[in-house]
Amino acid sequence: MKTNINRRQSLGLIAGASLAPMGWEALAQDSSWKPTEMIRYVIGVAPGGSVDLYARGIKQMLESQQRVHGQTVLAENKPGAAGLLGLQQLQRNRGNAHHLGTFHTGSIAGQATGMLKADMREFVPVAMMVEETSLVAVRADSPLRNVQDLLARLQRDASSVSFAVAPVRGLNTHLAIAKPLKVAGVAVDKLTVVPFRSSGDSMVALLGGNVDVVSATGPTVMPQVQAGKVRVLASASPQRGTGLMAAVPTWREQGVAADYVSYNGVLLPGGVDAEQIRFWESALRQVAESAAWQAMVEKSGNRPMFKGYVDSHRYLEAELAETRALVDALGLGPA
Repeated sequence: MKTNINRRQSLGLIAGASLAPMGWEALAQDSSWKPTEMIRYVIGVAPGGSVDLYARGIKQMLESQQRVHGQTVLAENKPGAAGLLGLQQLQRNRGNAHHLGTFHTGSIAGQATGMLKADMREFVPVAMMVEETSLVAVRADSPLRNVQDLLARLQRDASSVSFAVAPVRGLNTHLAIAKPLKVAGVAVDKLTVVPFRSSGDSMVALLGGNVDVVSATGPTVMPQVQAGKVRVLASASPQRGTGLMAAVPTWREQGVAADYVSYNGVLLPGGVDAEQIRFWESALRQVAESAAWQAMVEKSGNRPMFKGYVDSHRYLEAELAETRALVDALGLGPA
C-alpha cells in the first residue's frame, strides 16, 4: 500500500476486507487527528458485569491521564438485543471517531450463534486490553463441592442444575461453561440455562438461591469469594492465574481438556480513517501500559494486555470462524 493514499479514505473493514500490517504502519506514521468534541462511549451491556467495569475504567483513565485533549468522555449503558442496540448507535455515527463502543468476545459469540443480529466485521476493533478468565462458581454452602460433584449430577440428569449466564444464551458466559461440559460428556443441549441482564444480576440470583451455578468472569465472582459467600469450582483459562486466581484450579487440571478465554477492548464505528484509528490506538495503548490500569485489571482477577488495531482485527476474523465451529459442535447455532 502506498503512503500517498488519501488519509481521509475510509478503511471500511466490512466482511472480507483487511489491511496488511505494513500498509497500516506506513499509512499512520504522521497521524494528526485529535478529538474536538465530547466523546460518547456506548456500553452495550447492563451495569454490573466485567464489560461495564472495564469500559468505565477506560473512560476514567482516558480523562484522568489526559489522553483525550481536554474532552469529556460520556459513558452510557445501552443494553438490549444481545448488544445490538449499542452497535446500532455506532452505526448511526459511521465515520465519526468521537464515538466508541465495547469490543468483547461475547459479541463475536453472539454473531456466531445468531443471537446478535449484526456483523461485527462492519466495525473497527481498535484495541484489546483485557484477557478475561471465565469461572464457574457456586454458593459457599452448595452441596456441589468440586467439578466432580457437578459432573456426576449432570451426567445423571443434565437438566438438574440451573446455570446463570448473561446477558442471553449463546454468548461467551454460556459457551465458557458449555464447552467443558460437552468435553466431559454432558448433554449440553439439555442444560437448564437461565439468562440475566448482566453478570451482576447473575450473581445476585446465585446468592439468593434462585440458581445453582453461575458462569461469569473474575470481576463479578472474586469479590464474593473474598467475602466468603461463593466458591469457585473451575477456571476456563488454559493455566492458573495470579493473585486470588492462583488458588482456582482449571478445568484441565481436573481432567476436562477444555478452555475458553475472552478478550475485552474498544470498538470504533465503521468508516473511520487511518488517522483516527492511529489516535485511539495510541491513547488506549498508553492507558493499557499505565500502572493504574494494570492494577485495576489484576485486582479484578484478569490479565491486562494490549493488542492494537491490526491484531484486534485479525482476532475478530479468526475468533468468528472458530466460534462458529464451536457453536455448531455444541448445537447452539442458529436454527
